[in-house]
Amino acid sequence: MPLDELKQRFRIFRDKTASGVPVGMLYDDVYHTVVIAPATSNTVAKCAFGFSDTLPTNMFAQAGKLGIPGIVFACDTEPVVVTKSPHDWVTLRPRRIELDNVDRLRAIDFCHVVCSPAELEAALDARLKELALAWTSP
Repeated sequence: MPLDELKQRFRIFRDKTASGVPVGMLYDDVYHTVVIAPATSNTVAKCAFGFSDTLPTNMFAQAGKLGIPGIVFACDTEPVVVTKSPHDWVTLRPRRIELDNVDRLRAIDFCHVVCSPAELEAALDARLKELALAWTSP
């Protein structure tokens, strides 16, 4: 149906929100890779189940639809994590659902999940090499 006919039958809204601009640049070949680092368990869950209601999740979803690789540094990837809280060191035990969501994310086309800063750096190095690019800062 032509746009003029749609306008006669429906109200049409143009997305001019902050996330609309960077997402639109995916269609103009401005970005070659989407990196979400770090990705909270909430962001991982949204990406794993196809929700795209924030800038990171929207970029991830649209990039995947275009075949643009995504690299996600997921926070909850190990059964036990010792981390620094504001007052002390704490032991965290991600729930089964968080670990399952990371596995779901790994199964998504064009998605590479990394679990540490070293893995993130290696994934970025590999992606730059694929594109015949190099880091621009030391």
